[in-house]
Amino acid sequence: MAKYLAQIVVMGAQVVGRAFARALRQEYAASQAAAQARSQAGQQSAAASSLTGMSLQEAQQILNVSTLSPEEIQKNYEHLFKVNDKAVGGSFYLQSKVVRAKERLDEELNIQTQEKSQNTET
Repeated sequence: MAKYLAQIVVMGAQVVGRAFARALRQEYAASQAAAQARSQAGQQSAAASSLTGMSLQEAQQILNVSTLSPEEIQKNYEHLFKVNDKAVGGSFYLQSKVVRAKERLDEELNIQTQEKSQNTET
């Protein structure tokens, strides 16, 4: 009887051990895939920062937006562009910074849209 009980315990431990090892391998593969996806998105965002000469945070500060809402970005852009128009005593330099900030945020929105479409395909 003790022999059968010992065999059952050993077999149970082997089954649990194999299941645990399989779960670990699956979790590791999933975390690697997620890390790679984040890395690609980060590379695209860094490239956009390099092209526009402005970081995402700087663009958000210039247009005074905390979230990437297209409506809010457009509304703030139009207001700041008009206020800084040279014809009404504004600054061409500030107006150009507003334009660059909008370009940077638009690029970030495009990156996010591409990520979402890639995630829905997989």
